[in-house]
Amino acid sequence: MNNHVIDTASQSGLSAFFAKIYSLVGMGIGLSAFVSWLMLYPFQANLIRIMIEHSWVYMGAFFIELALVFLASTAARKNTAAALPLFLVYSALNGFTLSFIIAQYAQTTVLQAFISSALVFFVMAGIGITIKKDLSGMAKALTAALIGIIIAVLVNLFIGSGLMSLLISLASVLVFSGLIAYDNQIIKQVYQQTQGHVQDGWVIAMALRLYLDFINLFLNLLRLFGRRD
Repeated sequence: MNNHVIDTASQSGLSAFFAKIYSLVGMGIGLSAFVSWLMLYPFQANLIRIMIEHSWVYMGAFFIELALVFLASTAARKNTAAALPLFLVYSALNGFTLSFIIAQYAQTTVLQAFISSALVFFVMAGIGITIKKDLSGMAKALTAALIGIIIAVLVNLFIGSGLMSLLISLASVLVFSGLIAYDNQIIKQVYQQTQGHVQDGWVIAMALRLYLDFINLFLNLLRLFGRRD
């Protein structure tokens, strides 16, 4: 009877822990979506002007994003107070750069990609939480595949192959789907190993990882769905 009470409390704490991380993920995605909406509708004229006359603004924002990811990850690992603000600033800036990509596709295509991404995300998250098999071996293979994808993307910048672009998007969907499952398994394992005593910095770090998993999944599904747009 006592064991049942302990297990129930542990499960309740784990659920609350996941809720805490996913609330940050939702906050990041919501902020990105809001900024993208602002650029696509109220500030559409500014978006078009940047695309035509000031493309350096987009490129500058892209490189600042890379720096913010590094800074947010570092701050989260050190469990500093700057981790959450950096994560939110990155999410907002990412919404800005995403708007230039989303503008190239029909609204129905964007909606289909977003809904599909959400469905895949939660299915793979459920698998990662419930599966008993250790996914660390799969994660190593996925990380190696991700490095290969990055190299292929760089090569395709010079080749411009439509077929390679299609294969890259398909491979990316599989890789990030697997990483979603692995990251959720890691969250569960760390909570259980520490008995729930996890620093806030680690929570933000995992929220950032899941946010990046979702955004990359969405972008690659968008490219697949919008090949005719």
